[in-house]
Amino acid sequence: MSEPASSLRLAFSPRTMIGLVVVGVFAFSAFVVLSVYAPELRSGDDGGAHALSKSAIGYAGAVRLLQAEGAPVVISRSPLLRSGQDGALRVLTPGPEVKSAALEAYDRTSPMLIVLPKWQAAPDAAHRGWVRKATIMSNGLGAAPAKSLDESSFLHRRTGVSSPRLRDVVSPAAGQDVWPLGPIDQLQTLSGKDWRPILVDDENRIVLAVWRDSRVAVLADPDLLNTQGLKNLDTARVGMTILDRLRGEHGVAFDVSLNGFERSRSILRLVFEPPMLGATLCALAAAILMGFHAVARFGPAVSGGRAFALGKRALIDTSADLIRAAHKEHELAPAYAALIEARTARAVGERDGGASDRAARLAGLERRRRPTDTLDALKTAAGAARSRGETLGVAARLFHWKSEMTRDRR
Repeated sequence: MSEPASSLRLAFSPRTMIGLVVVGVFAFSAFVVLSVYAPELRSGDDGGAHALSKSAIGYAGAVRLLQAEGAPVVISRSPLLRSGQDGALRVLTPGPEVKSAALEAYDRTSPMLIVLPKWQAAPDAAHRGWVRKATIMSNGLGAAPAKSLDESSFLHRRTGVSSPRLRDVVSPAAGQDVWPLGPIDQLQTLSGKDWRPILVDDENRIVLAVWRDSRVAVLADPDLLNTQGLKNLDTARVGMTILDRLRGEHGVAFDVSLNGFERSRSILRLVFEPPMLGATLCALAAAILMGFHAVARFGPAVSGGRAFALGKRALIDTSADLIRAAHKEHELAPAYAALIEARTARAVGERDGGASDRAARLAGLERRRRPTDTLDALKTAAGAARSRGETLGVAARLFHWKSEMTRDRR
């Protein structure tokens, strides 16, 4: 049995359709905006080895410690290819997947610290942002960022957990030439022909070094700065000392663009930011008004007229269109001059006279009124017109002549 007609009309009521359209437009707009800003909306608490991560291998703890010291700290989602005017220390924490070309784009004449990767960790399903230590990276993967500067770079790792003591081989301060560390699992050190050591362990292996004569430093073991290392007071003291020494009196800028958090640039993003945001809002308002105009009719409906109009006006308009289409306007110029002559004569008082009397009367009036053009000159110009523009020019002069003869001030 079929449903009543009233229930069918209710299922497709105007309110339902309008609601569906509004929800669809809002959902599509939200999808576009979120797609554009998706990388920046990520909190970064994914357990990775970068400054936004609070996991054991992340560097959010180092950021907090620097802030507690009163040092200026920023986390940049844009590549810090060069240090700003403030000369801040750029800290890069690239993973093994970062290509050497990406690191070569960074300026090497301004302060920069590259922290080599060490751990391959899996996310902890029980705690968001935590990780479970899986294994240590292979030598080739861990040394990949260092190899972009020195192909001979090689990593060494101690066996087991140790508490090494670091030694400053560049400018040791009195009584501070040896720095003890807390427990470090498989301490990672660096070697290579182009590395100048700054800190070495008790086996004279490089922990912190500078590449050639540049201002690019490399920290071989990330456990000196990540969360699991900073939980020990001695290790935290050494990690902060390294950052303080490299930054001097300037701040620290952690670059997370190499970790997949780079601020995206696209043409679509431009429409949501000044100065194009104003144009986008205007276009949105115009679209809303057009939609409202399409839904709600303004004023009564216009009834359809006749395909062919009746009356004298329609006949005149049709004739004028035919003359215009045939480009014959100039052939009407002499007749228009005669019409203006007759109207002018009637306007100045002529009743029933011949053509010669009219011409004589107008000629006498011309001598008294002294118009800009004479009637004879205008008739000659009307007969010589050969284009639409010349015809309009003669018509304008005839109108002006009539106004001067009749003293018409309109």
